[in-house]
Amino acid sequence: MAGILNKLRNLDAYPKINEDFYSRTLSGGVITLVSSVVMFLLFFSELRLYLHTVTETKLIVDTSRGETLRINFDVTFPALACSILSVDAMDISGELHLDVKHDIIKRRLDSNGNIIEARQDGIGATKIEKPLQQHGGRLEHNETYCGSCYGAQAEEHDCCNSCEDVREAYRKKGWGVTNPDLIDQCKREGFLQRVKDEEGEGCNIYGFLEVNKVAGNFHFAPGKSFHQGGVHVHDLLAFQKDSFNISHKINRLTYGDYFPGVVNPLDKVEWSQDTPNAMYQYFIKVVPTVYTDIRGHTIQSNQFSVTEHVKSSEAGQLQSLPGVFFFYDLSPIKVTFTEEHISFLHFLTNVCAIVGGVFTVSGIIDAFIYHGQKAIKKKMEIGKFS
Repeated sequence: MAGILNKLRNLDAYPKINEDFYSRTLSGGVITLVSSVVMFLLFFSELRLYLHTVTETKLIVDTSRGETLRINFDVTFPALACSILSVDAMDISGELHLDVKHDIIKRRLDSNGNIIEARQDGIGATKIEKPLQQHGGRLEHNETYCGSCYGAQAEEHDCCNSCEDVREAYRKKGWGVTNPDLIDQCKREGFLQRVKDEEGEGCNIYGFLEVNKVAGNFHFAPGKSFHQGGVHVHDLLAFQKDSFNISHKINRLTYGDYFPGVVNPLDKVEWSQDTPNAMYQYFIKVVPTVYTDIRGHTIQSNQFSVTEHVKSSEAGQLQSLPGVFFFYDLSPIKVTFTEEHISFLHFLTNVCAIVGGVFTVSGIIDAFIYHGQKAIKKKMEIGKFS
């Protein structure tokens, strides 16, 4: 047994020195104090890193299919009235959403940007004062109102009871309303008068669109849209104007839900029009993104980058449709962010490296100073005796 203990004693890598042989110096004390402070600061930094989460980023191929893309927007047009502003969306698969009204709120703004009225688009009662019936006569007390669609009805007995119904029927036919005052419903509801009354007003429009996850575009433009000969057209004749100011401020634009660290490059972007008509285009590259927090909760969202282009034209020379267009395309690469904690073993390894590294470097510096002082002292003593 004694032999085994002697062998273990011989393996001791930390031989002990009698305290009588220790020599304590002022420089050694200063180095010990400084190294202790450095060791504490490095340990505190490593502890803070251990307690906080780190985000790991990966790039993978996006193999998702058949999903939808949610576009959240909040845009202000300081010089375009709500009554003439419409929203359309379309994609390369051929799906169209023309004059979208659901999940969209419009707020009328005065010239100072104050809210006059907020309403969900497309909601409102029809004003009936002896309106014209489909058969040509005026509404009597014992009759049910069925307004004429002026030849645009899909079925023989279809009714258009409001100016909006007539315009919608015309849109489906691919027709434009050239003079609203010739439409009984529009004349009774004061369509042109409402447009004139809102002259000089602005509009804040916000909400969201749910579209297919394929390349496409959505846009804000004056007039009701329709397709004619395979071409997307907006009916601008009804407003009897030859210029439209589409100056705008994008308060918020996101493709999907918020996640920590996301940067939306179009938030708070503002553009002022300096020509009678203009078509402002944003070309957007959408990057699918998955964010997983430390609790395992996953957020499916998107990031995007953007470039801009504007087409201008003079009054009465509409070379392109006035409006704000957002053309988006999807990246085939998906980005994943995963929140993680540093493992305890990794933390322990780093702490040991800090303690051992600082202790070793301090020892080297102390030895260098100690032996340097001794050499200088010895030379000084030799100089005295010589």
